[in-house]
Amino acid sequence: MPKMKTHSASKKRFSITGTGKVKRSQAFKKHILSKKTTKRKRNLRKSVIASPANEATIKSMIPFK
Repeated sequence: MPKMKTHSASKKRFSITGTGKVKRSQAFKKHILSKKTTKRKRNLRKSVIASPANEATIKSMIPFK
């Protein structure tokens, strides 16, 4: 049986917390920042927990993290 491989894009985008939840960064922060308010951009800096519906899929893509 072949070795399991980590999904390279996923290992850059997600990390696992100490309690086993999946942490991700917010979207909509890369460009067209002039029309977004300062408060909105500040809140987009924070990382959030991925939804439970996607958690199992993400964990299977980063098995060794």
